[in-house]
Amino acid sequence: MFEYLIIIKPLGLMYGSAGAFLSPENLVGRSGAKFPPDAAALSGLFFSANFKNKSIKEELQQKLYTAGPFWADSKKEQNFYVPIPKSKIIGEDNINEWIINEDGKWDIKNKPKDKSRPKMESSVSWQTIKSWIQNFSLPIIKKANSANPPWEYVSFLHPQMDNEQRCSLPKDGLFLETAVRVPDNISLVYLSTHELPSGWYRFGGENHVVEIESEKIKDETKKFLQESIEDACAFITPAVWGSNRLSHRYPEHPNFPKPAHILTEKPIPYRYRLSGRLGRGRYAVPPGTVYVFDQPLGKSWWEWDQKWFPDEGYSLKKVGCGLCLPIKIENLSLQKGAA
Repeated sequence: MFEYLIIIKPLGLMYGSAGAFLSPENLVGRSGAKFPPDAAALSGLFFSANFKNKSIKEELQQKLYTAGPFWADSKKEQNFYVPIPKSKIIGEDNINEWIINEDGKWDIKNKPKDKSRPKMESSVSWQTIKSWIQNFSLPIIKKANSANPPWEYVSFLHPQMDNEQRCSLPKDGLFLETAVRVPDNISLVYLSTHELPSGWYRFGGENHVVEIESEKIKDETKKFLQESIEDACAFITPAVWGSNRLSHRYPEHPNFPKPAHILTEKPIPYRYRLSGRLGRGRYAVPPGTVYVFDQPLGKSWWEWDQKWFPDEGYSLKKVGCGLCLPIKIENLSLQKGAA
């Protein structure tokens, strides 16, 4: 079970990505931007920090689990932000939600009587973990407990250094780079089964220097992370299902109950490095995706069969693949009663 919050405080600008390609609309490589670093980056940091300690490395290979990324206001890391379920619609003027209607299909709960098309996208994308715990059985969350990512992408001129002296090249010595500016009062947060000693580390694909602290997860949050998934759940991390050549919307293992209803958006790119090698590019079901089951699953994410997760030399469950929490979907019990 997750025991620690790994709290990362970026220093200055952090690079997002060089980008997948350039286009007239995207001259600084934002197309493939990816921030914050995923949980695989944190797992790699654990191994690199214990590179010379074989006994600890063997334990980490067997028992280390990480999950994320999340974020929090500094000094309030225990109430970190997680992605909002797609069933919750928190607009600027109204709060609404997706429900299962009488026909057994996804529908908007509070439809306008004039039959105009309601806004079906949330204006915010993250909520505090405490709001999820406290409002688990309630239909909505409060706007005060929700937010959008606080970081922003910026462009700046990056120097290309001379090989023999600490100065930029006299010709073509500057190039345009994309970076992420994180406010000083914001920390990145990950979940981990193991503690990482506090200190300064190089973190992320560009090895930026960051300050890292580890805190024990509070009992209330720890208990909720172990809650059994019954009729419905929502992901708080990307979920990769299928083989290294095929990506699916849910685990197509014979023992995994096929979801009766799925509420999601288009898949997102997913890729990680293992032992210095770049893994095959995959597509992941995005965080916030909702699964609804005909029959109660009766298992927390920790109890899900290891065989349900992709295993390409390193099980993706160990980097938090598809970490999910229980939610309530209105009218679901009525649907089952009618059946």
